[in-house]
Amino acid sequence: MSQPFRKGVIWNSQVWEGAVFRFWPDRIAAECPVMMRTLSNAVHLGGFAEADRIVNWKVPLTYSGGDPASETAGQLLGWGIAPDRTVGLLTAAKLTHASIEEMAGDRFAAVCCTTAGTRNAACAGSDRHTFSAYTPGTINTVLLIDGQLTDAAIINAVMTATEAKSAALRDLGIRDESNGKLATGTTTDALVIGVSGSGKHGAIHAYAGTATTLGDGIGRLVYRTVLEAAGTQHED
Repeated sequence: MSQPFRKGVIWNSQVWEGAVFRFWPDRIAAECPVMMRTLSNAVHLGGFAEADRIVNWKVPLTYSGGDPASETAGQLLGWGIAPDRTVGLLTAAKLTHASIEEMAGDRFAAVCCTTAGTRNAACAGSDRHTFSAYTPGTINTVLLIDGQLTDAAIINAVMTATEAKSAALRDLGIRDESNGKLATGTTTDALVIGVSGSGKHGAIHAYAGTATTLGDGIGRLVYRTVLEAAGTQHED
């Protein structure tokens, strides 16, 4: 088991000094020792951005999402957190069941944290009901990489992480309730990739597909954390 917040409130990385995850009942915050180049589909500071903190905010299942971007910024301010250097996510999943894995790899170190609930599991590309309204993210993955990646490699990492998430859901047998097909994700997933840009590892990663050591590491971390977080979501 790698779910530190079932009993604790802080997790310190052993492979990236200064990288910390902190737990509160209403949020998990990932704090990094340097400003990172981030890429995400987060409601706050999404796209390519610069940040040293990522906050996964737990909202109620009844959250309507009228203006999630400004609401998240306001909530960050309320916690005393600088919105202009913080990526903000929303979730309705159990924060206590967040799964964290890390590894020291080939010219990189990486930490991955996933929170997961699959009430709205979906199979991409299949016929299903669609909606225009925003609802909070259900499988949220935060992947922090200490190393140097090109922008193309960061995008490649998004692909690899998504494939790994889908593989974990397949192996759990989670299905799209609207058509019975194996789910590839949920309708509201979010992914944040943060890269330190540090040259201490002595290499610039240009690729992050599954045939690379970096991509293989990303796939393993995401797969394991999604498998554990989603697989234990109904436990106390």
